[in-house]
Amino acid sequence: MTFEELGLSQKVLQAVQTSGYTTPTPIQAQAIPPALQGRDILGIAQTGTGKTAAFTLPMLSRLESGRARARMPRTLILEPTRELAAQVEESFAKYGKNHRLNVALLIGGVAFGDQEAKIMRGADVLIATPGRLLDFFDRGKLLLTGIEILVIDEADRMLDMGFIPDIERVCKLVPFTRQTLFFSATMPPEITRLTEAFLHNPIRCEVSRAATTAITIRQILIASRGHADKRETLRNLIRSAENFKNAIIFCNRKRDVAILHRSLVKHGFSAGALHGDMDQLARMASLDAFKNGDVSLIVCSDVAARGLDIPDVSHVFNFDVPTHSEDYVHRIGRTGRAGRSGVAMTLVTEGDMKYIDQIQSLIGKAIDWEGPGFDALPPPMETIRPQERRGGERPDRGQRRDRGRRPAVEREAPIRRPEASEREAPIRRPAAAEREAPVSIGRPRGGRPKPEAERFRSPACAAPAAERRERQPRRYEDEGPPVVGLGDHVPSFLLRPVALKPAKVGEE
Repeated sequence: MTFEELGLSQKVLQAVQTSGYTTPTPIQAQAIPPALQGRDILGIAQTGTGKTAAFTLPMLSRLESGRARARMPRTLILEPTRELAAQVEESFAKYGKNHRLNVALLIGGVAFGDQEAKIMRGADVLIATPGRLLDFFDRGKLLLTGIEILVIDEADRMLDMGFIPDIERVCKLVPFTRQTLFFSATMPPEITRLTEAFLHNPIRCEVSRAATTAITIRQILIASRGHADKRETLRNLIRSAENFKNAIIFCNRKRDVAILHRSLVKHGFSAGALHGDMDQLARMASLDAFKNGDVSLIVCSDVAARGLDIPDVSHVFNFDVPTHSEDYVHRIGRTGRAGRSGVAMTLVTEGDMKYIDQIQSLIGKAIDWEGPGFDALPPPMETIRPQERRGGERPDRGQRRDRGRRPAVEREAPIRRPEASEREAPIRRPAAAEREAPVSIGRPRGGRPKPEAERFRSPACAAPAAERRERQPRRYEDEGPPVVGLGDHVPSFLLRPVALKPAKVGEE
């Protein structure tokens, strides 16, 4: 079967031929004819089989007639991640170069002004992530009453990212008579219930069993211990890999992405990073550098596991075993695309075996092991102390425990308490002459003037304070007797004569 037999318009066929495609993939051959008829589609196919073109080509053919109005797009495509949304925009630019269609992209990390300008001009195709789409709608910048075709791509990823409530809200905001296209590689029960609620008599296009992997991918399990050992094992695998061109390395957590990226760069590898905490410009720059060949390795989280079409990736390394078995299918699907061969290696620790069993149960086959097993591995590097790595002797355990601590005698020294005779000493009251003496404003020799409460303390309480003051170094040198009042340094404004006003009669 060829693309001419699918019923596509002449402009779309010219763009497909220019791109170098002559034969449609199985999912394209099954989904395009009913999509051109306006039927709802439920497409299930393994990743890398051309699902994006399966809804892009029929949409372009149907959008040749008509025109979009301001703030009312004609079609809506929902994607779980920004990278997928940008990739679909590139597909429309490639296949729709013979059409005069306005394509708007609503994703996070980009200023509202430019996106709002595209919406106000009228968008024939609106590609968005759920969060930014509803943000525009709540602000009154967007109307969804003119949607003719609704596409929900990577529906299972929407479920994992918590977008299902947003998807349900969007499906209720768009017209009831729209055409809905669902595409995904896996169909968990939650997604199945969602399709039953919002799809009307859909055509099910399933070219392979759900959650299966391509036969062009060689899958390997590698036993390892701990993160430090896994980093060393990964470096050895990259250096010794056959037919190595580039590789995508997946981690479960964003923090591990940053740590592994710094480790690879430190050991001389050309590597980039990609995870959800990076701003949009940095994410796109890192992805473009990997696509263009500027870097041969990219360390990423599962944000790059779904639907990204990066051509000719030779290897995929799972630095961490995915906790969800469906993510394994999407991760290794970044290699072995479009009939090419690829290699997927997974580093496994003893605690990951339960996840490996779930993955093998999902894909329906066992994955081969390579290299020594867990019993033949050396002890993990985290358990070896630095003294043992350098070949030196370890210090005594008691010495290590007491290092940097004060002796027990000092810690347990009792606090001196005043004797009974000292506590019962009568308080000395100052004489009348002492109380009427003028208070000195200047600083006496030895420091600040004493507070009033300190002058009436008992000798028992005053003695320790006096001893402490004697031990402290004096901050002021002896400059003679203390100054009373302002002394000779009287400000000039106080010396000016003051003219007294004559008293008025009757005031005396």
